[in-house]
Amino acid sequence: MIFANVLGIATILLIIWWFWIYRPKEVSIKDDQLMITVESGTYTPARIKIKKDTTATLTFLRKDPSPCAEMLLIPDLNISKNLRLNKIVTIKLPALSEGKYAFHCQMKMYQGEICVA
Repeated sequence: MIFANVLGIATILLIIWWFWIYRPKEVSIKDDQLMITVESGTYTPARIKIKKDTTATLTFLRKDPSPCAEMLLIPDLNISKNLRLNKIVTIKLPALSEGKYAFHCQMKMYQGEICVA
């Protein structure tokens, strides 16, 4: 009984850490282009830093066969792209003003963020 309670609490703490506390390392775009891999339930890299008022190109390669990984949404930019398995999809971002722009799958299980500064 004690083991089950400890395991339950550990699971709850892991879920809280994963969804609300953990922040992946931020990666800056070099040469206005960056490759993002969709694999094992995550975008890698998931936090992207872009200089404000500059254009950028994001290239996505989906390796995850999960149906949730199939759609990419960037709501603040009205971008919606279908990511086909093992195919490269390129998204050209306009010059963005300072702020944070979330990107995710349709269910928000895969999440990332574009940080413009």
